[in-house]
Amino acid sequence: MKAVVLYGPGDVRLTDFPTPELKPGTVKVAVSYCGICGSDFHKVAGKKNTHAIHYPVPLGHEISGIVEAVGEGVTGFKAGDRVTVDPNWSCGKCYYCQQGMPSFCENARGVVKGMCEYVVSPEESVYHLPDSLDLHTAALAEPVACCVHGMDLLAVQPGDAVALVGMGAIGTIMLQLIKNAGAGEIVVLETNEAKRELAMELGATYFVSPADQETVNTLAEKLHIKRVIECVGIRPAQKTALAVADKGATVVMFGVSDAADELPINLYDAFLKELTIKTSFVNPFTTQRAINILNNGALKADKIICKDLTMEETIEEFANPQYSRMGKVIVTVKRE
Repeated sequence: MKAVVLYGPGDVRLTDFPTPELKPGTVKVAVSYCGICGSDFHKVAGKKNTHAIHYPVPLGHEISGIVEAVGEGVTGFKAGDRVTVDPNWSCGKCYYCQQGMPSFCENARGVVKGMCEYVVSPEESVYHLPDSLDLHTAALAEPVACCVHGMDLLAVQPGDAVALVGMGAIGTIMLQLIKNAGAGEIVVLETNEAKRELAMELGATYFVSPADQETVNTLAEKLHIKRVIECVGIRPAQKTALAVADKGATVVMFGVSDAADELPINLYDAFLKELTIKTSFVNPFTTQRAINILNNGALKADKIICKDLTMEETIEEFANPQYSRMGKVIVTVKRE
């Protein structure tokens, strides 16, 4: 099968790759679309990721597609079904799985290598898509599911003042979820001025550059921001998130940091504020909710997706990122 394959740090090729084998209890999916995730760029750069990387490996894990075939014992799916797949598989038997925390499974593995013509996944990781949800939009299910988990941790209450740090593809999803959760005032802290119009259209009350320290401080003091979510994963953004948080606030560090980074926190300031600082890891029990959100139109997918690329064009995007800095890029594997 044709696939976008990582052979080692910086070595991405469009090539033929062995088609995964259909086994009992698994579902073979013909991939229609696959989103590019920030973690794909981490892999290309040779950085640590959620699961260990074994080269060569196809990139991507945010997919939608159509069931090609099912293995022996599969009862919930048949050829022709429209589906998405949760890329994070858990064993269901280890300590963490038995405690209802499958995202920390001791035997976890990734079951989707999505920038290829076919994936084969355990049946329990596959989800039906409603006929009313197009496959192009459904490729957002995995990142939306991760954002839903982040929102659960953030626990926005109606009327809360919320700060969102960073408005890439994830921030654009988060902003809409925060608005839908009934936030009162929403402050978007973003260095890219070109994002201002979109932020205001999607419900932001204020759009401020973190470099404008005077305005940031004024807003923090005025609004008493009780919920802060950081969606970049770099030290300056994390420092901004901690700085704008009010006394008693909850701060969620959602952005994925480099494995060598440490949280830039002044413990005395955190002590004085009595902050609750949380981190968010993958998407436990949120995939179906993400599908429901996308299906009911609660998110404007066209404001999240900034570019569609062919598999051939994806090679250049990994070499010289252009569109991924603007929003979510969707790779077309096979149109529905």
